[in-house]
Amino acid sequence: MKAVVLVGGEGTRLRPLTLSTPKQMLPIVGVPMIERVLGQLARHGVDEAVLSLGYLPDAFMKAYPDGQAAGVRLTYAVEPQPLDTAGAVRFAATFAGISETFVVVNGDVLTDLDLTSLVAFHRERGAEGTIHLHPVPDPSAFGVVPTDSEGRVTAFVEKPPRDEAPTNEINAGTYVLEASVLDRIPEGGRVSIERETFPAMVRDATLFARADDRYWIDTGTPSAYLEANFDYVNGKRGAVVAPGLVDDGRGVLMEGASDVEGEMVGPAVVFAGCVVEHGARIERSILGRGSVVSAGALVADSVLMEGCHVASDAQVAGSVMGPRSIVGQRADVRAVSVLGADAVVSSGTLVDGERVAG
Repeated sequence: MKAVVLVGGEGTRLRPLTLSTPKQMLPIVGVPMIERVLGQLARHGVDEAVLSLGYLPDAFMKAYPDGQAAGVRLTYAVEPQPLDTAGAVRFAATFAGISETFVVVNGDVLTDLDLTSLVAFHRERGAEGTIHLHPVPDPSAFGVVPTDSEGRVTAFVEKPPRDEAPTNEINAGTYVLEASVLDRIPEGGRVSIERETFPAMVRDATLFARADDRYWIDTGTPSAYLEANFDYVNGKRGAVVAPGLVDDGRGVLMEGASDVEGEMVGPAVVFAGCVVEHGARIERSILGRGSVVSAGALVADSVLMEGCHVASDAQVAGSVMGPRSIVGQRADVRAVSVLGADAVVSSGTLVDGERVAG
């Protein structure tokens, strides 16, 4: 089966991390997010994916020059201009010559959805399109999708008040579509699948939906990005799947050779080449390859990407440090702060829920 993976967005909510890197290439416990997404698709029989590219497309082509990732063959479809969700689906699917049932997923959504069952449901209903729904405690920030007893979608209700929502099941961003859906999408312009294509299918009674309450997260905000990383580390998604990680017996996963003399409080992940000096303390954090935490420093509930440095007596809590970023001596970085690639926080500086570009 083929899939269209939407990866064209600019990831503005994760800036400055995404100023130089597409959000789907950001690491989730050391593995690019797009590989986590593709690996899940491969487990359900998807063997070819079309990446619908727009923002920084060369980053994907450079990372996977042989057109393979996570056991899936890749085709690159670069939008000539932003086409919105439906326009991007049509462009990518047409570019790849898709002419049969296919799957659409968002490249920044991580899920344990039973895609095999969703496809089976789609075929049993003779649907033209089928949406994965996910239940949430408060649907007021989402578009909810009520269905009838057969699973046929009856309406789309955008961000209803919590006490007026007809259902708590939201559009979770995975679709099974027939090729006929492509004919519904005008060529070459901006078209929203949620606001234009799907409502037209509702009117024709050809759109179905099925709920699945397995793990699901949209990683588009700093808080959600941190949560997605720690859901792996905390075992919420099962064992961390990353090559070369070995549990040292304290709930700390270590990769390769690192120089760790400081105090470690798990669960935590330390990738190869890290230095944690005597007197430093790491609590429930991920240290990217080659990162250094100096004596007297504290790193807690944070994600450090490769080559970061937390200087002596500094503190980083509940935050994300982009590649090669530096926190100077006695600096205090508090939740939820985001440091971009090569960012520098000067010695003694307080950064409280702020974003610091490199």
